[in-house]
Amino acid sequence: MLPGYASGGEKYLVDSDTEEMYMLRKIKKHKAGKLDSLVGKNSCVTGDISFSGGLHVDGVIRGAVSGEVESLSSLTVSEHGTIEGQVRVARIFLNGLVKGDVYSTERVELASSARVEGNVYYGLMEMAIGAEVNGKLVRISEDDRPELSLDFGGIPPQED
Repeated sequence: MLPGYASGGEKYLVDSDTEEMYMLRKIKKHKAGKLDSLVGKNSCVTGDISFSGGLHVDGVIRGAVSGEVESLSSLTVSEHGTIEGQVRVARIFLNGLVKGDVYSTERVELASSARVEGNVYYGLMEMAIGAEVNGKLVRISEDDRPELSLDFGGIPPQED
């Protein structure tokens, strides 16, 4: 394999025997957004949790977890985290265990240690090798997603 660069600056490899070109892409790691709430590693919460913004789970939650869709809520479950109940959020980054259905209007990212024992309803999904879903994967169509609106702070958008 011989390395090279495409006209757009992308890296690629060329197989010298077959002259086939293989594009290389950078793997984007998710940046943790604003963190508003934390369930620590030695914590166990029993009951439903509703939040806006960001929630990080290192411990155990026994109950439903729901985030405000309007605030594009973000749930991160570490490899030590467990949720036993239904999850409804805009974005979920999972590296632990969820025992229940997952509903995500925006994005589901399953890391290599992620395990879901239930169905996953998603807008977009990224799944690493080693992640496990014991249930159905159901894509949410554009019609079923909530509409996004642009807020210009009360200033009407300029028309061309």
